[in-house]
Amino acid sequence: MKKKILPLVMSFGIAASLAVPYAGYAASTTDKIDQQLTQLKKQKAEAQQKAKDAENQIDKVHSEKDQATKDMNTLVQQVNEASKKLTLLNEQIDQVTDTLEENGKQLDEAIARVESRDQMLKSRVRLMYMNGFVSYMDVVLSATSFSDFLNRIEALKSIVNQDKVVLEANKKDKEIVAKKKEETEQQLEKVKKLYADADALRDDLQAKEKAKEVKIASLTKQEKTLEDISEESDKLITQLAKQEADLQAKKRAATKAKSPFTYSGGKLGYPLAAQAPLTSDFVNRINPVTGKAENHKGIDLGAPKGTSILAAENGSVIYASWMNGYGNCVIVDHGNGLWTLYGHIMNDGIYVKVGDAVKRGQKIAGVGSTGQSTGNHLHFEVRLNETPTDPKPFLR
Repeated sequence: MKKKILPLVMSFGIAASLAVPYAGYAASTTDKIDQQLTQLKKQKAEAQQKAKDAENQIDKVHSEKDQATKDMNTLVQQVNEASKKLTLLNEQIDQVTDTLEENGKQLDEAIARVESRDQMLKSRVRLMYMNGFVSYMDVVLSATSFSDFLNRIEALKSIVNQDKVVLEANKKDKEIVAKKKEETEQQLEKVKKLYADADALRDDLQAKEKAKEVKIASLTKQEKTLEDISEESDKLITQLAKQEADLQAKKRAATKAKSPFTYSGGKLGYPLAAQAPLTSDFVNRINPVTGKAENHKGIDLGAPKGTSILAAENGSVIYASWMNGYGNCVIVDHGNGLWTLYGHIMNDGIYVKVGDAVKRGQKIAGVGSTGQSTGNHLHFEVRLNETPTDPKPFLR
């Protein structure tokens, strides 16, 4: 009996000695994987923070850009008003110029009348000076009868009155023309000053408009730089998530844990608790938030806030946090290079964490409107080997 027991004990000892190193190897492998996972999580957290900071800066730049655009639009309106004012001033100048030309013509005619009257008066004064008052007496005393005498007296009175009228007319003509000319010149000077002021206003507004355009160009450049940073951060986060998923697979292999992946083809489950309208397709479109052309990488399903988001298939959560334009986001790895992504999840609406195994139809999040979103909806993506593909064939 003792002979049989001895070989059995020896066999057990050999097996135990072989098992212990294997267990140590497995522990060592998982320890290394855990260390790598910890490092990856740290890197992913840093990338997420960088993306978050960039998005905050983008929001700030968008706000400044919108305000600059509003300011520039206001300036454009002011420039347009100034242009209208300039047009009116030009019309006034044209009118004044026409008036000046008419006044000049009237002035020339008045001067000609005055000169004609002056010539007549000068001739008469010269005769009076040469002949004196006797000339009038001669005219009167030359009368041949009393009736002729009276007629001559009346004629002389008429001549004198006519001379007075001529003198008064000349005086009035000169005063009116001089006054009119002065008023017109004053008006022209006033219009010229207004025109100069309007020109100065226009130049000032154009300078401000140019400054705003330069500022907007600078903000646009800054915005582009930040968007590039965000895009690079998204790519880095995705890469880190994939590395993390690969390490989790290695860890499962090392510990002989059961794989969460069962998908081998076929249709995926609908990602919402209830059917929802398709509000945006897998197409090139204009981003409703940024106003820029983009390739929409998934489909949008309109649903009320808090609507349950369901895992489309069995898998492992490889991402569950904020991701730039996606807002709060969950990515599930289903194996064989197939991922599903769920975006714009409401705040405090992520119900799973990285490393969780999820079942098809399991509630993993709630619909929201975080990130670049104009309303509550689910952004759903299907990625094959990390490349977005049209989700609709997988759901039909």
